[in-house]
Amino acid sequence: MELMVIDLSPYLEIAGKSAGDSIDPQYGGLCSEVSRSLRETGALLVKDPRCSAEDNDRFIDMMERYFERPGEFKRLQERRHLHYQVGVTPEGVEVPRSLVDKEMQEKLKAIPKEFQPSTPKGPDPKWRYMWRVGPRPSKTRFQELNSEPVIPEGFPEWQDTMDSWGCKMISAIEAVAEMAAIGFGLPKDSFTSLMKQGPHLLAPTGSDLQRYGQVGTVFAGYHYDLNFLTIHGRSRFPGLNIWLRNGQKVEVKVPVGCLLIQTGKQIEWLTAGDCIAGMHEVVVTGRTVDAIKLATEQNRSLWRVSSTLFAHIASDAVLKPLGHFAESPLAARYPPMCAGEFVEQELAVINLKGNKTEP
Repeated sequence: MELMVIDLSPYLEIAGKSAGDSIDPQYGGLCSEVSRSLRETGALLVKDPRCSAEDNDRFIDMMERYFERPGEFKRLQERRHLHYQVGVTPEGVEVPRSLVDKEMQEKLKAIPKEFQPSTPKGPDPKWRYMWRVGPRPSKTRFQELNSEPVIPEGFPEWQDTMDSWGCKMISAIEAVAEMAAIGFGLPKDSFTSLMKQGPHLLAPTGSDLQRYGQVGTVFAGYHYDLNFLTIHGRSRFPGLNIWLRNGQKVEVKVPVGCLLIQTGKQIEWLTAGDCIAGMHEVVVTGRTVDAIKLATEQNRSLWRVSSTLFAHIASDAVLKPLGHFAESPLAARYPPMCAGEFVEQELAVINLKGNKTEP
């Protein structure tokens, strides 16, 4: 099954001209397609004229150079005492949710064999870099989730490249969030108003395919994302599998110039489970191996970089079912909770909330 591709250009053109929540009926159908895809598949492919393939390439080129640096250099950017929410997270730190969540393990047993996720043997063998994007609140109860950025030495273009690509992907998320709200029958700014000054994170991963390029290697074990929506540019190496709401497993193919958007746990909260957080994994497949061979022949980097951005609800905002979703019979499963508290709880489970007394 191929995921739907939504061209955001027509919406962006009329969104700037329309007042309030008024929307041309012909674009209402487009918004319904966005909400339907997020509801049924937990994912969506978009084309945004503001986010070019060249922008994605510039970003990936820089991240490949960074991840190729020695481990001791990269560890200088590690901030364990800040829950790894800025700077680098070394390989072997992030623990797949499926290894520690008993409820998830029970659900996995019910998945048909052909749709079963790969079984990780331990923590993820991938590096990740966390870079905050956009303004942060001057006063917040969750200072650690809004920490200052970390810039590695020897990369003069770092801040500009990270900020530029991050802001462009946030803009794409905001357009999709508005369209989804309209499609769900909510005011256009229902989601975007809660995203203002959120702890959005550009969080590219780096996986060393020279060391871990064997078929079946799990770089990111079966999990969901704890944030609102996640967006990725196209990776140079395939390997991302997602699970649709009906339980079907799909290998994602992102066309050149497109962005992939996935639902996180916060949108599940806000819609009382009408949208559920999309499950996914990153695994070395036959297609990954083919891409490794081609990259080797062309003398290109063998680090698999994902240009991932986690868009969040603001830390001090309250997560609760919005509008008519508050009347859902499932709303009781999603009690009001500060988004920052929710994030800290989730980080503790996947081992990113380190002991504050440690250096």
